[in-house]
Amino acid sequence: MDNRQAIGSWLSGPRAAAEDAGVDFGYRGERLGLPEEGPGSIARPGRRLGAIAVDWALVMVIGYGLFARGDAQAAGNWALGLLFVMSVLTVGTVGCTPGKRLFGLRVIAEDGGRLGIGRVVVRSVLLCLGIPAIIWDRDGRGLHDRLARAVQVRG
Repeated sequence: MDNRQAIGSWLSGPRAAAEDAGVDFGYRGERLGLPEEGPGSIARPGRRLGAIAVDWALVMVIGYGLFARGDAQAAGNWALGLLFVMSVLTVGTVGCTPGKRLFGLRVIAEDGGRLGIGRVVVRSVLLCLGIPAIIWDRDGRGLHDRLARAVQVRG
């Protein structure tokens, strides 16, 4: 093995190295019985990041304009509370936030049904903590989704 192959395998990460060794992980969502592509498949990270960016911008504008009265620190604090409320209300009723709707995503239970209010609250609290959302499993679900037994899928 030359140095370029060693560097390439190091940069690709442990999953790529395992796949090169013959391990078959399947596609994201296969273990959950979801399709590989199209509607109902696991939402891709780019869409999920775009959706949360839209949601965060929305709650920042609302927080800054209605509650913070020009104080940027207060706007951030209000925005976090507003994100929680918006997530509980919108995901709990229609299955998606405005950002998710814009990017064609929705949140469902692992069994394909609607997410109950208790699980929506758990998911929203964990999302507002931030760290669980950046820890993903092999299906691409954040820790907040996994603990709430939820899945973000393409609409």
